Amino acid sequence: MVIAFLSLFASLQIQAQNIDKSDQEPGIGGSAINIAVSRYDLAEGTNYFEDAEGLEKKGDFNEALTLFGKAAFEFNAVKNFGLYCQALIKMSNMHYQLGRFTDAEQILLNVVLKNYSKMGSRVGQMNTYNILGKVYLADNKYTQSMWFYTQQGILAKQLRSSNAYIESVLGLAQVKIRKKDFTLAIKDLNQAELLAKSLKSNQYKTQIKESRELIANKVSPKK
Repeated sequence: MVIAFLSLFASLQIQAQNIDKSDQEPGIGGSAINIAVSRYDLAEGTNYFEDAEGLEKKGDFNEALTLFGKAAFEFNAVKNFGLYCQALIKMSNMHYQLGRFTDAEQILLNVVLKNYSKMGSRVGQMNTYNILGKVYLADNKYTQSMWFYTQQGILAKQLRSSNAYIESVLGLAQVKIRKKDFTLAIKDLNQAELLAKSLKSNQYKTQIKESRELIANKVSPKK
């Protein structure tokens, strides 16, 4: 027992000396430890994110939400705000899939947009406006949905992003269809189609076709 006590006392003394040294020499060792911890947290976050995506594909949105939340925590801890916002957007999408539109909206408005603003990422803001447009549309909040799709379109023009602008126009068309403003919706669809043709893109062909069919069915419902 005495030998064990002496060994413990000696180890404590060594630890105390190491602490004193670290206090006297903050630049030695500390930064290496911080880098190691940062890399560990980043790897942890990435693992959580990848596992969450697997659950998302299986339709297990509640479990995916939990893991996306853990990923967001790790990314925020290492101040990787790009990945942090990606994880938050995924969290909002899980709420969206579960029909919790207010929760999805709050994450996007109060956290994602604010972080993209701090980062100076106008592309991030533009894409978030598009997602908010979809969330508000699903929640039958047409005025808010149109506002965010319009904001996306404004930024898309400023950033010269033709695809994002087409998406904003198509988003506005969806809102107008829901509001039964079919004439205005058709104008938006025509505009989106012309823009897509000018880009020689077939990316939106199916979406435009389905929207037109939806309008046709609503105007002249099948008996």
